Amino acid sequence: MYDYDLLVLGSGPSGQKAAIAAAKLGKRVGIVDRRDMIGGVCINTGTVPSKTLREAVLYLTGLSQRDLYGSSYRVKEEITVSDLAARTQHVISRQTDVIRNQLARNRVAMITGTGRFADAHAVWVDGGSGRESKVTFDKIIIAAGTRPARPDSVEFDDRTIVDSDGVINLQAVPRSMVVVGAGVIGMEYASMFAALGTKVTVVERRDRMLEFCDEEVVESLKYHLRDLSVTFRFGEEVAAVEKHQTAALCILKSGKKIVADTVMYSAGRQGQTDDLALEAAGLEADERGRIAVDATYRTAVDNIYAVGDVIGFPALASTSMEQGRLAAQHACGEPVREMHELQPIGIYTIPEISFVGKTEEQLTDSSTPFEVGIARYRELARGQIVGDSYGMLKLLVSPDDGRLLGVHVFGTGATEIVHIGQAVMGCGATVDYLVDTVFNYPTLAEAYKVAALDASNKIRNIARIDG
Repeated sequence: MYDYDLLVLGSGPSGQKAAIAAAKLGKRVGIVDRRDMIGGVCINTGTVPSKTLREAVLYLTGLSQRDLYGSSYRVKEEITVSDLAARTQHVISRQTDVIRNQLARNRVAMITGTGRFADAHAVWVDGGSGRESKVTFDKIIIAAGTRPARPDSVEFDDRTIVDSDGVINLQAVPRSMVVVGAGVIGMEYASMFAALGTKVTVVERRDRMLEFCDEEVVESLKYHLRDLSVTFRFGEEVAAVEKHQTAALCILKSGKKIVADTVMYSAGRQGQTDDLALEAAGLEADERGRIAVDATYRTAVDNIYAVGDVIGFPALASTSMEQGRLAAQHACGEPVREMHELQPIGIYTIPEISFVGKTEEQLTDSSTPFEVGIARYRELARGQIVGDSYGMLKLLVSPDDGRLLGVHVFGTGATEIVHIGQAVMGCGATVDYLVDTVFNYPTLAEAYKVAALDASNKIRNIARIDG
């Protein structure tokens, strides 16, 4: 007899949903995590704090209102770290309480500590008292998450040289900052600190940032960040970082030198599998700490599953939650539908980006015909009301049957309104549905109708000429 039908290692988004899904099926479920990490990296140092920080920055700087009230408009003249931290800590505390309550309500046992495998059906749990206790299980789901990757050549001190987890604990808003890496996390923090007035330099070894996004949208973001005095160094690599008494000196391989109060590395993430003793259960991780799984999230060992960031791409909280739920249902022998292939991407830069489906570049590379329909926020009444003159919504439409092939949004509410396009695509509707639908007025969602009409008119004109 095992202690639990299902044990979950990690209480992040994937672990929570896995534990609760199994508990709903009447299983005895336990979840292992440290007391100070309830909710995982997502709640404590990652997604939630960074998005809360973004909201605090937007509010306190008055940035989103400057189109209406002028470029000098600010809610608070001198913004301190304590101003930003107050809101962040409030949200973290509330979210942690919500998670604890959900687990308790579903009778999921909270086992405090860190776990490592004893064998394929048991883990040792170290609660911090110096003594380990053994917990047995029939099935287990590894939801250990990731940590920021730290290059060995860099001497991190969590003050001058930080990673993406440590940046939220800075003692003061830096006057200047170098962000190494122009991926999602790097660009989100670069835009936040630029909005606060920090002089930001982004160093990226590739030729462009956010390569998986629509090129027109990325160019728009780059324009806005340059307007906030962000400097981009593409095709450059950091050779060394020297710490000095008052600042850091970044030396690039090209010979350039950049002085900054703070250097933030955003060099990808590493699976937190080092301390799990995977070999005791007959498992192994790759060099990035990731665990291989099949389509049901089962590992090479039949009773062990893995979900979330620890299995690699796409490593988003949204997809991780669904992976956790599906893995638990598979582990419990419950019939399950597969995750829908249409998964939205949300990037919380300032302004924000979101999309679902294909990009223009992908469609062109695959020789798939498409027409583009565009709506600009400045042409919408709601866009004028909220002071967004730069936002846009782009629809990529098949001229043959009117299906939506991609939806790309840039600007206020992008991560919210993209789901309208996702629903239309997921249900197999055509651009005609958006043309014929009545949207509330004034709203940003009305951009769908404007863009749909734009695409439909172009398709009609081509059909008239082409016969």
